[in-house]
Amino acid sequence: MSLVVVPVRYPLSKHSKATLKKAVRIAEERDADLTVMHVDLFQENRNVSRAELKRNVESELGRLDRARYVVRRGFLVEETIMEEVAAEDADVVVIGSKQAGRWRKMLNSLFESPDVGEYLEKQLDVSVITVSPN
Repeated sequence: MSLVVVPVRYPLSKHSKATLKKAVRIAEERDADLTVMHVDLFQENRNVSRAELKRNVESELGRLDRARYVVRRGFLVEETIMEEVAAEDADVVVIGSKQAGRWRKMLNSLFESPDVGEYLEKQLDVSVITVSPN
């Protein structure tokens, strides 16, 4: 079974809505399960619940079949997302262009001019799709 992971903000921002809609289409096209993920940063201490995330997503898009909602706590959004993708053995990660920019910045501190998609594909054996908000 194929799995698509889509990290989103809570509450959903305009960019997260666009990224989520694209992820839903990709999951449907691939007959894949979908994991909607939010990273609740320790330093912000917001304590977002899985139920809140699910309600917010469903209020925007309606009930999503084969969707799983996950809230992970961490210090770094990018690292927490990569850990989830690896743990779930995801096939596709759909990220917004803003998220790709933050990953690029984090990776630039470690490597010289990395391509985020290429890095994740090599490290996690996952396809990365970046969504620009239009």
